[in-house]
Amino acid sequence: MRAAVYLGPGSVDVRDVARPEAGDGEVLVRVEYAGICGTDLAIEAGSHPRAAAPLVLGHEIVGTVERAAAGGPPVGTRVAVEPLIACGTCRACRDGHRHVCRDLRLFGIDAPGGLAELVAVPADRVLPVDAGVGARLAAWAEPLAVAVHAVARAGMTGGEAVLVFGAGPIGILTALVARRAGASRVVLVEPRTARRATAERCGFELAPAGTDAVAWFRSTHGGEGADVVFDAAGHRDVARVLPSAVRETGTVVLVAVYTAPVAVDLRAVCFGEQRIVGARVYTRRDVADALALLVDDVLGLDRLPVAVLPLESVAEAFRLARADDAPMKVLLAVPAR
Repeated sequence: MRAAVYLGPGSVDVRDVARPEAGDGEVLVRVEYAGICGTDLAIEAGSHPRAAAPLVLGHEIVGTVERAAAGGPPVGTRVAVEPLIACGTCRACRDGHRHVCRDLRLFGIDAPGGLAELVAVPADRVLPVDAGVGARLAAWAEPLAVAVHAVARAGMTGGEAVLVFGAGPIGILTALVARRAGASRVVLVEPRTARRATAERCGFELAPAGTDAVAWFRSTHGGEGADVVFDAAGHRDVARVLPSAVRETGTVVLVAVYTAPVAVDLRAVCFGEQRIVGARVYTRRDVADALALLVDDVLGLDRLPVAVLPLESVAEAFRLARADDAPMKVLLAVPAR
């Protein structure tokens, strides 16, 4: 079959690889679309700590079941893949928190992924897509689950003023889910022009470009910080201002993955009794909730710019995903053969 293979730093190419064989308890999924995300860009650059060449990339996967397995959906069912591979034996797994498994791995990072015609995954790693949701919209399921999980970690009850750092795909999705969860005000902080335009298209308020975003927010919010701050940027300059961005007893949710230690004013966190919580990927319930949000496109994801390229154009797709004016999502369409 044809697959996009990471061959080493700076090199991803489409090659003929062996067709996967579904083992006991596994389903074989014929891929329709697979998305490129920041993790894939890190792998392609050679900076991901676990991914090793040669590797079939892709963990944002939607397709149809070609070979079914006991306990899984029948042949022909459109499914989204939950790409987590947990050990099942560590304390987190035993306590039902497999998404923070001590040795968590993912398809497309630690095992062959979905930038291919077919992918074999355990039957309990696929979730049916509602019949009214097309494959292209369903391709949002995995990144949307990240946003659903982040908002769940915030413990929002409605009426919160929310500040989101970063208006990339995860930041925009988090803002959309937070608004859906009842936030009274959602403000995004983003320097890139293209991303700011997308946020405005979605009806969000933006901190003025080139200003001190935290000072500006407080000046428009009675001198107070936000009730909830989502860090979807993962930049050291953002980490530095997080305690001043959130009000006393407020909550900061770390959505982006920091690649190195950063400085945070923990005295301010202590004095303000602020909560800083991590949010790692998602639970199966989060993926199911994300799929439910795709029905009737209640979040208006049709407003987000998406580029669709054929699998054979994977090198061009990676170049596009890296551009300053990149669309919110770059999808690779896998033609049926």
